[in-house]
Amino acid sequence: MTAGNSGGFAVGWFTLALINAGLAQGKGRSGMNWGLLSLLPGPLATLLLVLQASPRPGGR
Repeated sequence: MTAGNSGGFAVGWFTLALINAGLAQGKGRSGMNWGLLSLLPGPLATLLLVLQASPRPGGR
């Protein structure tokens, strides 16, 4: 990877974090926490969010 391409990589990683925040909010989770968390593992956080079951309304 060249130094000139690292900016695009960072933009893609940040965009993935925003997508993860939206996925988390759609599943009733904290979008801010998941967005920040996904800045580290990136695609792994997306996989966890997609596979995670939505919480049941009124139940635990």
